[in-house]
Amino acid sequence: MSSLFPALVSGSTARRPALRFGDRSLTYAELAASAGALAARLEGRERIAVWATPSLETAVGVVAALLARVPAVPLNPKSGASELGHIVSDSAPSLVLAGEGDDLPSPVRELERLDVVTHPAGEVVARYPSEPDDPAAPALVVYTSGTTGPPKGAVVPRRAIASTLDALADAWRWTGDDVLVHGLPLFHVHGLVLGVLGPLRRGGAVRHLGRFSAEGVTRELNAGATMLFGVPTMYHRLAEALEGDAELAKALGRARLLVSGSAALPVHDHERITAATGRPVVERYGMTETLMNTSVRVDGPARPGTVGVPLPGVGLRLVEEDGSTLASYDADGTPTGSYDAGGNPTGAYDGESVGEIQVRGPNLFTEYLNRPDATAAAFTADGWFRTGDMAVRDADGCVRIVGRKATDLIKSGGYKIGAGEIENALLEHPAVREAAVTGEPDDDLGERIVAWVVTGDAPAPGLDRELADHVAGRLAPHKRPRSVRFLSALPRNDMGKILKRALPDALADSRPRTGPSDVSHD
Repeated sequence: MSSLFPALVSGSTARRPALRFGDRSLTYAELAASAGALAARLEGRERIAVWATPSLETAVGVVAALLARVPAVPLNPKSGASELGHIVSDSAPSLVLAGEGDDLPSPVRELERLDVVTHPAGEVVARYPSEPDDPAAPALVVYTSGTTGPPKGAVVPRRAIASTLDALADAWRWTGDDVLVHGLPLFHVHGLVLGVLGPLRRGGAVRHLGRFSAEGVTRELNAGATMLFGVPTMYHRLAEALEGDAELAKALGRARLLVSGSAALPVHDHERITAATGRPVVERYGMTETLMNTSVRVDGPARPGTVGVPLPGVGLRLVEEDGSTLASYDADGTPTGSYDAGGNPTGAYDGESVGEIQVRGPNLFTEYLNRPDATAAAFTADGWFRTGDMAVRDADGCVRIVGRKATDLIKSGGYKIGAGEIENALLEHPAVREAAVTGEPDDDLGERIVAWVVTGDAPAPGLDRELADHVAGRLAPHKRPRSVRFLSALPRNDMGKILKRALPDALADSRPRTGPSDVSHD
């Protein structure tokens, strides 16, 4: 059998719940029969696609492909025809797995189709490969968002899944007794690898909400779920709902672990949730190409605004534009560098020196499918993956991400400024519901800081200057927004990430009451 899921053949877990989507569920014995029967029909295929709806069929299909050791390509059902056509053409799957009632669009409909069905325990004799796993063998081909061109297929090896999930088990004390609830999509590593394969590797249970809601979270946590995974948009909605929902506060307080990922969770929402529930939200940091890199540990201090320290086995360093290393960690998470007489680390631990995160370890992807040029460009000569994420390292060794190199690093007046800290400062103002920060060319400063703000009510006269002063007072004068632009909503993708390149279009489409307002440079 596949070493990724030892619980599938363990007699002790046979009757334990494995998956639940709505009112449909499978025990481990039923999952073993269902995925095992399907795996037997997939053996020998080079690559298959999975129509990744939030359903039992998607979970069974991916597990079956992993049992058969056939790479699976999760397809986002919300993708347009052009993007789906590119992914199907690029990955060339020999068939697509789907639910019996799924209506597939034309680029996918042309593939051979195999509907996923479930079987009662014992109805089918499950077959598993007898030879050991090849850790380097491809497990998934997950396509990136394609913000700078057509999506690229990141080939994720089996070792990356195993090492990431085992490292998170160490950091979060994750066991088979845990019951995870989430409402994330299953075409992405957060919802699929962490949210489905993670519990199955531990021998625990998954309860998928189908559609995320505060009511669903309350119900499942009150019914014994121990962990909640979500993205910042979800936790923001929970923070808003907590103000008038004592039952939600009690339910979140019962959870053993609340985890947020896929984007930075604003400090303001961290603080509101902890104040109402007594339970901090743990942040972790990863991406399609690396799975998970760092996390706040459950046995460590809660640090809102940071993503903790590198996970076991992950090497991490912060690198300047000239290639020099600002800060680094060994693969066991120990900060490296020089120390003063008191044993305190010296160097770039000031929380201000910004460098690009580079990582290496067993969690990395192996290549971009059919893109040797892009693969080569993604790695340094000595084998480190360039994430494109910018961060600082605080005095206690925690990593604090300040944004993407392409969109969130602002060079203004000789300073390198991360958009994330300004966004957090804006969100502390009572008039601000959402905020994004970008840079734009400026003849005097090089780049000027631009704040894009959503308010609860129509912005009062002078609010733009008030917000700029608010940021300057909390951070530093050179981090003051030079322009404040009010929007009715921020553009986001399916994972809740703000689409910063779409902000100008959002401004043009916004309500008449909104518009740009320049603030004095003084």
